[in-house]
Amino acid sequence: MYVTAAESRVLARVFGLLSEDLGERDVREAVGHHLLELLQADYYASFVWEEATRTFGKAVFLNMDPKNLANYDRYYQHHDPITFKLQARREATLVTQVMPQRELMRTEFFNDFLARDGLHWGVNAYSFVGDRNIGDVRIWRGRHRQNFDAHALELLRLIEPAFTGALVRAAGGAMHADASPVLRLSVREFEIARMISDDLSDKEIAHRLSVEVSTVRTHLKRIFEKLGVRRRSGVASLLSRH
Repeated sequence: MYVTAAESRVLARVFGLLSEDLGERDVREAVGHHLLELLQADYYASFVWEEATRTFGKAVFLNMDPKNLANYDRYYQHHDPITFKLQARREATLVTQVMPQRELMRTEFFNDFLARDGLHWGVNAYSFVGDRNIGDVRIWRGRHRQNFDAHALELLRLIEPAFTGALVRAAGGAMHADASPVLRLSVREFEIARMISDDLSDKEIAHRLSVEVSTVRTHLKRIFEKLGVRRRSGVASLLSRH
């Protein structure tokens, strides 16, 4: 994927942040500031799915009215026509991919909740450990802006593994027993693992990363050990599942 110089600088800050030892709420709040800049967005919120109560809780948000979010907690999340569809996809997804904008604009959820704060075009991403949703990001633009595009989805998919890993670490290891081994990879190791999945050779990976082939092979050895596989096909198989 093509990344501009400005996006590269923001991504560097995001990955630096996600490598720090932060609390779960701090991870979700701090990353929001960077996502608004990276995606040129206006509004941000993040929730955690509470399986026991079947509700979204622990809200953090930027540029949204706390009273309106309280209404979401109390009422609108139970009359939400898009979020469960977005969550079911388990990856970064445009709101318009699960519901046409014109149809959304006819709903109570849009007119009495989203539009009150000016939210119009949305994209959501969800972090899963096994079947558990451990946190999400919900990013929106105002009505006078353009919708998010495929490039925004690629940026979110690039960040998601590091975001999930940061949430797992913040939980103090409580999730590690169920966690995917992919979460054990560093950001650079995950980047190389994705290139392996794209069937790039060691030489091609080295060229893309501007490093020596021997450096790539050192990373490969660590990737194989962390994932518990012996072949490149095993790496590709794990990434396709997680």
